[in-house]
Amino acid sequence: MKIQKNVSRMATWLVPGLQIKRWFLMAFLGTFLLSLGTAIILELHPVYMSYELIRTIALKSPSFLTGSICILAGLITILLGWKKVNSSIMDAIDPGDRSHLLESLYRRRKLNRGPRIVAIGGGTGLSTILKGLKKITNNLTAVVTVGDDGGSSGRLREEMGVLPPGDIRNCIAALANEEDLVTELFQYRFQAGNGLEGHSFGNLFLSALCAITGDMVSAVKESSKVLAIRGNVLPSTLDDMRLVAELDDGRVILGESHIPEAGGKIKRLRTEPAHLNALEDVILALQTADLIILGPGSLYTSIIPNLLIDDITKTISLSKAKKIYICNVMTQPGETDNYTVSDHVKAILSHCKYKNIIDAVFVNDSLPKNLALKYKAVNSLPVKFDLENLKKVGVKVVIKRLIEESKHGHVRHSPRRLARAVYTWYKSTNQQTQQVKVSKNLDEQQYI
Repeated sequence: MKIQKNVSRMATWLVPGLQIKRWFLMAFLGTFLLSLGTAIILELHPVYMSYELIRTIALKSPSFLTGSICILAGLITILLGWKKVNSSIMDAIDPGDRSHLLESLYRRRKLNRGPRIVAIGGGTGLSTILKGLKKITNNLTAVVTVGDDGGSSGRLREEMGVLPPGDIRNCIAALANEEDLVTELFQYRFQAGNGLEGHSFGNLFLSALCAITGDMVSAVKESSKVLAIRGNVLPSTLDDMRLVAELDDGRVILGESHIPEAGGKIKRLRTEPAHLNALEDVILALQTADLIILGPGSLYTSIIPNLLIDDITKTISLSKAKKIYICNVMTQPGETDNYTVSDHVKAILSHCKYKNIIDAVFVNDSLPKNLALKYKAVNSLPVKFDLENLKKVGVKVVIKRLIEESKHGHVRHSPRRLARAVYTWYKSTNQQTQQVKVSKNLDEQQYI
């Protein structure tokens, strides 16, 4: 059994796409030519002597026996060679784990060829979908809102003048290779200590890096290297963004943390200052994206704030990428009370100065029958699916199972199901687009 397992593992070196076998072959060929050239210079007549040796053996022994011995010797040599190569590389890369080199190489090559995806949002919603998307592609960019002014992030923002690190911290943890350990470390909150109490380790870590490197973008890049995250995490702007909500009853609420607590219906959301400069890396990521995702997450405090930056909205509008919005499953008290799916979409579109922002909206298909009572207690209700109103808005609707199973009736988006639904839709629409292009080209050729 052990022998079979070792042979199977070594045989995986033959899997196409690793882009490593060709270089071993080139090195072997070089060594062979070097040895051959040396023997010729020394007048050892290597070709003639090799021919005579093979001829003598062939004449004095049965062909079947000679051929079988050569094949067996060749197989043993190849397998031993690959085993030593595998062992040597693993000693250099990771002495503690020799079993996953080939899987890692193949997965990395495959992920590097994945679609270029930009996910826009904030809070736990953005980090949730990133956990699933990182298993589809390495070409992943998270664009994070920086309007948070509450809790640990708010304190660091006021005391140190840094961008609020909370949502950025969540995204970095979600994209890290050692996701569970990094998440536990970054989310750890100090329970005591003068000045430390209430702060999370991740927030302090990013704030310290920000002070060392000079800005949050550099801090995120350096922390990404340390944690070997897949993809990039970028703040939507480096400007000091403050959210301002105008309510239906005429009140004006300043600050992201105060908006849900106000208890009114949001009429309009704006920022102070009104004009914010988008990060250049964000614009570049959007311009080269194959797929742009909005949500899931808090509508008015995670998603729309990013779209209030004109350069970002304009770039999304002009982009040829597929654009989707993942609607929340439950309404959020103080933000989206009694909202339907179309209300969510209309709110996004009404805050954008440019058209062509959403191609399709993703809606969860069902909820647990034993929905947890805690939702009703805080007046959080399932978001109503109103298909007819969505058709009037002019967006496609994708209905899929997007939440995780829960025995206790909790509603949480599933990273795996979200990513799979998004990627499946993206591939199918791409194929349809290619078919239309081919059909159009054939029609043009026939016309000519």
